[in-house]
Amino acid sequence: MKKTDVNYEKCLNVLKEELLPAMGCTEPIAISYCAAVARETLGDIPDRIVVKASGNIIKNVKSVVVPNTGNLKGITAAAAAGVIAGDANKKLEVISSVTDEQIEEIKNYLNSTEISVELAETPYIFDINITVYKNDSYATVRIVNYHTNIVFIEKDGKVFRDSVISCEVENGLTNRSFLSVELILDFANSVDLADVKDLLDIQIKYNMAIAEEGLKGSYGANIGSVLLNHNESSLKNKAKAMAAAGSDARMNGCDMPVIINSGSGNQGITASVPVVVYARELKVSDEKMYRALVLSNLIAIHQKTRIGRLSAYCGAINAGAAAGCGIAYLLDGSLDAISHTLVNALAIASGVICDGAKASCAGKIAVAVDTGILGYEMYCDNQQFFGGDGIVKKGTENTLASVGRLGHDGMKETDIEILNIMIDK
Repeated sequence: MKKTDVNYEKCLNVLKEELLPAMGCTEPIAISYCAAVARETLGDIPDRIVVKASGNIIKNVKSVVVPNTGNLKGITAAAAAGVIAGDANKKLEVISSVTDEQIEEIKNYLNSTEISVELAETPYIFDINITVYKNDSYATVRIVNYHTNIVFIEKDGKVFRDSVISCEVENGLTNRSFLSVELILDFANSVDLADVKDLLDIQIKYNMAIAEEGLKGSYGANIGSVLLNHNESSLKNKAKAMAAAGSDARMNGCDMPVIINSGSGNQGITASVPVVVYARELKVSDEKMYRALVLSNLIAIHQKTRIGRLSAYCGAINAGAAAGCGIAYLLDGSLDAISHTLVNALAIASGVICDGAKASCAGKIAVAVDTGILGYEMYCDNQQFFGGDGIVKKGTENTLASVGRLGHDGMKETDIEILNIMIDK
């Protein structure tokens, strides 16, 4: 692909839009960001807060530790942190600079302030609407479709922003419908590394650092450590353990930043850490590692485009399959190897549910990475799944369309039941 090709610039834009820094699970952080903007709009610390959120937001925030809050969990903690200590200019790192004094203020604020949470009546999977009050004054901020997409700001009846919301294309982002596995491989092979190096260097630095922290500390169920303690010391197991450890730390209050993918830190970790582990162990060139990361990141994004940012379908499965493709690139590099790896992995693990962000995400990531690598191992032994095997269709893109349909349409009722189970309804 030449730099003059319109798709070259589109691929770069997609990477820049999706590989963003975030601290903590992105859904509670989005609530903190929304609350921080609402507080700034109000111009004062509110004495009452109303949070209206779509079911997927409630599901993904309910059980995860909000960083820099003293191990508090949930929507009310995220909103309080944004109000008391949030810096809205930092967006998904909105509560990255909280002091010890502010942690105590957050706890005191939670104990003394009415913060109500309601299930929003909305057609959007991703929807956060926060209204803050101070005496007779109020301010409302709404985020829709993705984590930093503020579509509405109002104070005391004066509207400062009211954007048109699209169900089909995410406002302000590059339309990803042009992506295909073949095009992504072409871009990965031809991209001028100067255009992506800085972006990928930060991803490697952040995501490997939190993976290493997850192995050193005690976070959640310590899945990364369990994998290393009870399994063989193989490269495959190390890749699984490192990715899981990053999630161990991130889901359980670690305040280290990650570079996200498709709006998710867990998916960002899963799509990158196993590729870096393999690249370093194999001692490939930095150039080859960067190109493998470009491929893995874009294939993860390509899969999620059809499914949507939030679903009952576990996004780590997509990211694990993408990591398998990145590893296939390091070891083989052919379109045939990458396509078979992807289809094989998705044929095995599609349908793993997302029941919110929490400690067990690390276990699902381990399964996802294992399946991604198994997909490549099958290819090496001339084994594969064929069109007609379950949801597998003839042709990689047709299989991805099947998975997208499963995650976006087929699991809507599953999503409702998961939420009902989680809230004991």
